Amino acid sequence: MGKIESYKDLLIWQRSIDLTVKVYDLIKELPDCEKYALNQQIKRCAVSIPSNIAEGWGRKSDKSFSYFLSVSKGSLFELNTQLIIASKLEYISKENAENIEKEIDELGKMINSLMSKIK
Repeated sequence: MGKIESYKDLLIWQRSIDLTVKVYDLIKELPDCEKYALNQQIKRCAVSIPSNIAEGWGRKSDKSFSYFLSVSKGSLFELNTQLIIASKLEYISKENAENIEKEIDELGKMINSLMSKIK
């Protein structure tokens, strides 16, 4: 890959967008009673992950970028927690939750790696 000129060139941003789309597909399994509760919370934190990566990139400083990567990582952990809750409540299948959890773990490692490189 050539020079990174935009946050859109970052693999972590691309992977977090893909994760968000998968999460949106997954939460279609949630019951209607969760439409304005767990469903909305899951959506908010999933969208927060790539959004914070983009915002941090746009701040044009390593310190800000590192901070927003940290916020993004926090949203990743929040998403994981909410999906575990949805799985334990049997709103989503354990298999689907585990598949997303693997992607969350990989993305978390990627964020950690980038954070250590820019510090």
